[in-house]
Amino acid sequence: MTIDELKELILLNLKDDSKEFKRVFHGRGNYYQDFHYLCVDSLDEILFVTLFEAIDEDLEKDLKKIFEQICEKKKFKCLVLQKRYQKENFCEVLKGNLPNNLYIEENNLKYNINFTNQNIGLFPDMKAGREFISLISKNKNILNLFSYTCAFSVVAIASDASQVVNVDMSKGALSVGRENHRINNLDTKRVKFLPYNILKSWSRIKKFAPYDIIIIDPPSFQKGSFAVSKDYEKIIKRLHELSSPTCTVLSCLNAPELDTSFMKDLFANLASEFKYEKRLDNLETFPTNNEEKTLKNMIFKREII
Repeated sequence: MTIDELKELILLNLKDDSKEFKRVFHGRGNYYQDFHYLCVDSLDEILFVTLFEAIDEDLEKDLKKIFEQICEKKKFKCLVLQKRYQKENFCEVLKGNLPNNLYIEENNLKYNINFTNQNIGLFPDMKAGREFISLISKNKNILNLFSYTCAFSVVAIASDASQVVNVDMSKGALSVGRENHRINNLDTKRVKFLPYNILKSWSRIKKFAPYDIIIIDPPSFQKGSFAVSKDYEKIIKRLHELSSPTCTVLSCLNAPELDTSFMKDLFANLASEFKYEKRLDNLETFPTNNEEKTLKNMIFKREII
């Protein structure tokens, strides 16, 4: 793929002029080998470009040029470049100014974003997971583990969940989560925000059980607190203590080195009463050359015989 072809593909993906948070180029799935280091998102009036590795200086200059042209053609007011591989000063505003109150929309709900963090506040590839939860949340008691900024909680409460318990180590992320509920005019009387290390806080989490829905969406690796390959099983072992007799589990896995059989085997060996139902389809805007290396949203349903 040439740079001109890249430009035309992005423009094609922007043809609907939606205000919704949308991935308009996804290189990380290695479907486009020439630009495997690049992702581009449309955030209403902001075009957000992410480089996941350092590239040749001339190539970077050429890429900036086509993104400026795209901004001009599609009337984006701001162009932001994130160099994800840098440990600090990783965001640069190349065009325009960032508004004071930053939020994005998805399915008529709003979410705060912040370009001072590498993860800006909402993961676009998890949209299918959020839509699934919104469909099954009514009158349900929900546990949202590794809640981050509580996007799952927002869609659940907006869909009339009876209660959502959000658990995350980051008090800052939970504060953003509270704000995400507020900007959507959602009642937080039915929402808990627990700033706990999940693996050390089972008694506190169990206090609000039994849960009808459990969402497990951990980072692949978080130094000192969680590693998928060895810590996911600690959660699966506890599910029977936390769940209602017909509990549904959304189990998320975004580690490219682990495939769907990793999760299926964990449930079969450690929580056999939870039967595998399906894997949610990933969004078409996240093409990949290997589905097993991309996001895996897997649904398990408890069946007590």
